[in-house]
Amino acid sequence: MSTPRKSPPAADRRTLIADTAIDLVAAAGLRGLTHRAVDGAAGLPAGSTSYYFRTRTALIGACYQRLAELDLGDLGDLGDVGDLAGIGDPGDPGGARASEGPPAPPAADREAAAAALAGLLHRWLTVGRARQLARFELSLEAARNPELEADFHRAGQGARVRASGVLAALGAQRPEEAAELLVAWTDGLLYDRLAGALARSRPAPDLAELTSVTRRMLDAVLARPA
Repeated sequence: MSTPRKSPPAADRRTLIADTAIDLVAAAGLRGLTHRAVDGAAGLPAGSTSYYFRTRTALIGACYQRLAELDLGDLGDLGDVGDLAGIGDPGDPGGARASEGPPAPPAADREAAAAALAGLLHRWLTVGRARQLARFELSLEAARNPELEADFHRAGQGARVRASGVLAALGAQRPEEAAELLVAWTDGLLYDRLAGALARSRPAPDLAELTSVTRRMLDAVLARPA
């Protein structure tokens, strides 16, 4: 007699639901995001998604949290660039090391940072394309729905804290301001390449070209304020 298959833990099921919801938004936009659609796409019994996330707003909030987790995981994969600022320590969410502003490192460190950021953007434009499209769709929903604004704002802070830490280690005098600019520019680049008017006619993402772009972005945000 076969042993009945155990249901996955609640935390794993929540993650499955959020990941499935993100995939549905990427494929069909927010019009495709329903509790029933998530149940079907995730292979879950009917009513599972509504059990964990009672409302559509709660489900979208779970998407924000999951997107932030995935993006921070990718940022953690930057390796030595993150180690420049000691930002790999989850117990230091931006604190002293991100704001002390150590002496400017050699140019080679800036080159390494540009290469690492280019690699991350290349990943998000290729294998991570669907996730970024979903993120843009979901960000617009937060702009329309005040109930989602706080969740969206909270989800976006982690990437800015990490960027601020890296930029502080690279010599930025105002790392938080520099991080705001860098995040805005990378978001703009992603949007332009994925959904802009010329997105379909652009050539495939090229790592060398992206490295040149990220080097220029870093030079700009690390320039001394006037």
